Amino acid sequence: MTDPNPAQPSSKDRIRVLITDDHALVRTGLKFFLLASDDLDLVGEAASGEEALQLCAEVTPDVVLMDLIMPGMNGIAATRSIRERWPAIQVITLTNFQEPGLVQEALQAGAMGYLLKNVTADELTGAIRAAYAGRPTLAPEATQALIEVATQSPTPGHNLTAREREVLTLMVKGLSNQEIAERLVIGLSTVKFHVSSILSKLGVASRAEAVALAWQYHLVA
Repeated sequence: MTDPNPAQPSSKDRIRVLITDDHALVRTGLKFFLLASDDLDLVGEAASGEEALQLCAEVTPDVVLMDLIMPGMNGIAATRSIRERWPAIQVITLTNFQEPGLVQEALQAGAMGYLLKNVTADELTGAIRAAYAGRPTLAPEATQALIEVATQSPTPGHNLTAREREVLTLMVKGLSNQEIAERLVIGLSTVKFHVSSILSKLGVASRAEAVALAWQYHLVA
């Protein structure tokens, strides 16, 4: 026979959630999502990254729902600070933005999940439970963004060293190897080594091609 009054999860079994978003309407909507779940407790609302840090210190949530774009400290900076100061607190990014760079930055800052604000109540509560258990959840759009980042060819010259960029700058100015050596006060053989390395990293066979790529991709100031 079914118990007409099933036991509610004890407080120690409930997941403590902090909402961080600078829009009151969004916080209100999220609050209704959470209140409908028997195993989730809303322990605080923050309108900025700074408030989120303060509340983390005061109420120690298990999971923080974090907007990205807010006045003052943004969501990425707040996520990084929370994860550094309270490693046990998990953060889920909840935003309208799906640009690959933002997805990558949020995850690198320590977010356990990345969801868009068009998420359903079931998807959101499922992501909160997953984050609490240490499992990541990504919106399909976020997954696609990461795939795009992974499959993009890196910009030519991304792996040049600081010294190689100095040499390339002087190459663009038309200096010879001897003139570069004198300008940088290094040996001619060292300059030749740097030039050879630059050509190799840029995937070109001549100085002229290297200079052309430097202009095209703004590799030098």
